Amino acid sequence: MEQSNGPIQQPLRAASADPGFIPGLTAVAAPPEDAAVPEDAPVEDTVSDEVAAAEEVAEDAVTEDVPEDAPAPADGPVFEAADRRGRIVADAEGVRLSYDEEACEFRWDEIAAVESEKGRFGKKFTVTVHTPDRRWYPIDIVAPDRGRIAGWEAELDAVLDAYFDEAS
Repeated sequence: MEQSNGPIQQPLRAASADPGFIPGLTAVAAPPEDAAVPEDAPVEDTVSDEVAAAEEVAEDAVTEDVPEDAPAPADGPVFEAADRRGRIVADAEGVRLSYDEEACEFRWDEIAAVESEKGRFGKKFTVTVHTPDRRWYPIDIVAPDRGRIAGWEAELDAVLDAYFDEAS
């Protein structure tokens, strides 16, 4: 009979069971399913109407989230890397990660560390955001070529040097 030498650990409630458990996770609005489309309307007109309506909703959401007296974002370095499934954006506001339909945002005061790593072989670039409560959120981006990874690392370092305050 084998015995465990380590402590007995209870299973944790994790994001795999409860996505609302992740701080900074934002919901993606889905179009209403009961939206009726006239049968005699051309497909192109219907699609353009739906796109216009979605853009209006997005503009309204952006204007609702930003207070009127808030300063405009500062002009500074911006890091952006994306592939067909994932996207990383780091700017004056913080770091935003998105993968397929999931997205999360971290303000600079919510971040304990940002780690980047390039794959030993291949074209994979990994960025991991660490929070003060000892959680980490990695995302992998596949670069179009190996040379682009070095450029991404330099851009990310410039953003971290400009905005990340290690004293916080």
